[in-house]
Amino acid sequence: MSNSNPDMNALGVVALELAGGEQPRQAVLGSEQAGELAALIGRDLAKLVPQVSELDLVFAAAHFDPAEVLRTGLPIHRRLEELQMRAPGRNQGPRLLAFGADANGEVPLPLQADPALGGGALRVLPFVLAGGDEQTRLQVREALEEVLLANGMAQPDTALLAQNSFGAQIEHARYFTVNDLAAMMAMQYDNQGLADLWPLLETAMFAPDEEQWLDATPEPLLRYVGGEVRMALFDPAGWCAHYGHEPNACDRLQRIYEQYLMRQRQMAAVLEAHGIGVLYVHVNAGQDAKALLAH
Repeated sequence: MSNSNPDMNALGVVALELAGGEQPRQAVLGSEQAGELAALIGRDLAKLVPQVSELDLVFAAAHFDPAEVLRTGLPIHRRLEELQMRAPGRNQGPRLLAFGADANGEVPLPLQADPALGGGALRVLPFVLAGGDEQTRLQVREALEEVLLANGMAQPDTALLAQNSFGAQIEHARYFTVNDLAAMMAMQYDNQGLADLWPLLETAMFAPDEEQWLDATPEPLLRYVGGEVRMALFDPAGWCAHYGHEPNACDRLQRIYEQYLMRQRQMAAVLEAHGIGVLYVHVNAGQDAKALLAH
């Protein structure tokens, strides 16, 4: 049956927690290894939610930084959905579709991780459960949201195959839904003092056509719209005026202003890691910053 409503698909990742700060030696698996790992993943998920076996498992045998997966509109998962729709064998029962390196060992563009985001202790391998009928997809998606966070450890042979195939020392291998992964990232950013930025990131991921502001003194002023963030860039006098400081105190607040600029750079780096472009809008003293960002 055709996947008439892809939004009902279950989107998830295999999360590999690396040991000792060592990065995997392999960026992507070949087709045979990818298929072997996908088969074990499908088995693990079906043990947790038996109806998984009624759906296509579409698996990317390449590892990414979580920020690459949690980008505007979830592009890697959407690409897997496109590949699922185009693959032969539709309407012939559940399929196992694993994508890795091509015959020449080259990594196809959708599976090329950003080298600038390497080095993290957590790498994730995206998968989609699609096909079947809409009710089954919805039930599987809801069931996975209920069970994975608490019970989603990969079976030992799955973790061992991932470790040997990617050439990585893995402490833990487990399954998350995309929502689980987003919640974990939200907690991480909260611990880093970036909780105010999360609503913009969440909007970009899950409702990219909507608009979201960060307007919380003393934080930078940001507006997400149309897949990018517009960030107010104040000179010292404009910053002093916008944030309500006394004009005659501005010189004494130079250090605070410099901290504010550092905060802007920090937020811009996080946004760009999630694939969100940042457009700086210059605001001078006396100008309405919100009105400028709204245009």
